[in-house]
Amino acid sequence: MKFGQSVKRNGAAAAVGRLLLIGVGLLAGTALARPTAIGGLRQSAGVDSRTLGGAEMLAVWTLPRLGVAVRNDPLDLRLLLGKRELRYAPGRGWTALGFTLSGTLPAPVTEGGSLHVPLRALELLGVRVLTDTPGLLGFAAPTSVPTATLLPSDGGPERPVVRPPAASAPSAAPAPVSAPAPPASAPSPAASPTPAAPVPTAPTPAPPLPVLPPVPAPPSQTPTPPPLLPSLSVPRVANLDTVRVSRTLYRTVEVQRVVLDLSAPVAQTVSRETGGLGVFLPGVTVTGSQQTLPGGDVLTLAQTATGAALRLTTRGGRSEIFTLDEPFRVVIDTTTYTDASVPPPLNPDALPPGVTYHNRGLLHLLSFDPALFQPRVISAPLGRSLAVADLVKSVGGVAGVNGGYFDPRSGLPVDLVATNGLMTAGSLEKRATVGFTAGGEALFGYPRPRYVLSGAFGSVTVNSVRAAPNAALLTAFVGDGRTVVGGTGLTTLLLAPGSPSVTRAVTGTIIAPARTLAFTFDPARFPALPQAAGAAVQVTLNWQATDAPWANALDALSAGPLLVQGGRVALDPRREGFNTAAGVWRATRQSALGTVGGQPTIAYFEHGTPEAFAAALAGAGVRDAVRMDSGSSATAYLQGGYAGLGAYLNTVWSQPVPNAIVFVPRGVAGRK
Repeated sequence: MKFGQSVKRNGAAAAVGRLLLIGVGLLAGTALARPTAIGGLRQSAGVDSRTLGGAEMLAVWTLPRLGVAVRNDPLDLRLLLGKRELRYAPGRGWTALGFTLSGTLPAPVTEGGSLHVPLRALELLGVRVLTDTPGLLGFAAPTSVPTATLLPSDGGPERPVVRPPAASAPSAAPAPVSAPAPPASAPSPAASPTPAAPVPTAPTPAPPLPVLPPVPAPPSQTPTPPPLLPSLSVPRVANLDTVRVSRTLYRTVEVQRVVLDLSAPVAQTVSRETGGLGVFLPGVTVTGSQQTLPGGDVLTLAQTATGAALRLTTRGGRSEIFTLDEPFRVVIDTTTYTDASVPPPLNPDALPPGVTYHNRGLLHLLSFDPALFQPRVISAPLGRSLAVADLVKSVGGVAGVNGGYFDPRSGLPVDLVATNGLMTAGSLEKRATVGFTAGGEALFGYPRPRYVLSGAFGSVTVNSVRAAPNAALLTAFVGDGRTVVGGTGLTTLLLAPGSPSVTRAVTGTIIAPARTLAFTFDPARFPALPQAAGAAVQVTLNWQATDAPWANALDALSAGPLLVQGGRVALDPRREGFNTAAGVWRATRQSALGTVGGQPTIAYFEHGTPEAFAAALAGAGVRDAVRMDSGSSATAYLQGGYAGLGAYLNTVWSQPVPNAIVFVPRGVAGRK
């Protein structure tokens, strides 16, 4: 159908001339390296290899003829043959699945609008080379040619990748190496006049994408013009029948879909350009037009001598192109983040495997399969706060929720924080706490953890966990390689976690090495404690809890209040020392960590009091839950989302926090 805004007639001739000149220039391409044959049949010149960047390469769009399924996307290129797969992404390079990648493989090269890959990539996949001479590169005929290959992008839906159109009749004898293959419609000079049966040949390749000239936006009252190139003779393969456009807003993320309905399957050449996307459809006839879409993007269609050229000019959006069959359609989805002052929303149709999402009114729940994800407490450097998304990314996590309460002036937690078996912030010993074992089991209760030093001197309980010294106390601190501990007249014992003896004893100040336990005291007040390296000392973390198996806890975080226990509302602000008249108890956005059906779960409540939050959780089947710091700190983040923008359950940006509970895929190395 005709649609969109028109082009002024007095500019049509100039546009035609520019398109023809550009098309001729692009078709010239670069020097061919070798002609190719498949199953003994000489292919057309466009299928021949090229020397690019010092390596012999083939165009990606030709590879389905060799039986290789492809995802023809320069940002996420994939080649699949049998159980072997090669992937390439800028910045990550080549990766192999199903076999070990040995040696160096040159990067793909875009030439003339087509993406090319090195010949060695095909050899690694197992494509059989029959002839390898200076005058010919011959491949074995594949047992099957993919017609609707499904190669999904990470975390996204499976998308079919279209192959070039079916071949038409070749010559009975191979053409000379230096001669291009005849057109599909022309009889072969060497063909038998009475063949027993028609034999298909290779098609003419898709030419590079022409560069469209800018088309000025005409007045709205200008009538729709005739086709841009009414006199061109296009080798017709299909007609572009209709163009359909839809637009959906998810919070401030716009998802726009452009559907091109074609009368028959066709190949496509995709060019990612600055500010948009170009698509060339060889052998397709189209009525030239330009239209400003509802979201402000501009769609331009133009007829060239060899097919239809489309350009979608976007406003910084990310486009994905794929095809659908029965009937054949080319679909372009463009995702645009229209307002960065609002967090991008969750895409419930594109959740990572093992993550489930439930919504009940103001309550949102993200649950995680414990067989796939390990919950962990992750902290920012001492005295600093970071966005929850940054804390998640720092350990390769998939999601996170903000942690406990903290002093916004110093950035220091005001209650218990334990990570990887080490208590980095002391406990108030009265607030509800969530903990995690090495196996990922979630613990809920009221532990009162203390470091205890034991040895020939007996046992001594540590009074405080902090870097600043206090001559009246025995203090503990987990070193970070930056913070000074100790003080004048005080002794500091340094021990590695799990070490049976003192590594070093220092009088005065010292910077405690990272992940080293430092115990500072006044020898006059604690004369029984050792004061020299090598002294036998055992350090234990005594959880002093009876309501859960806290002895197995690896990570822990105190916040509160306890909202739900055993599936019932369990609020007791007096027990936990909360002032219900203060701001911490106000109606605001709330976050929590709980369990649903045995799965650790992030909970987010859009607005309400702790009582309303607890009632909603119990009504949704949550078994246990502890509230995290809420209000301006409340954040629930999940990687992915629309176009990889990330996804937030909170509808407003939250302040940075010193720690978070992060879900890390099992097998991701490196605990911090």
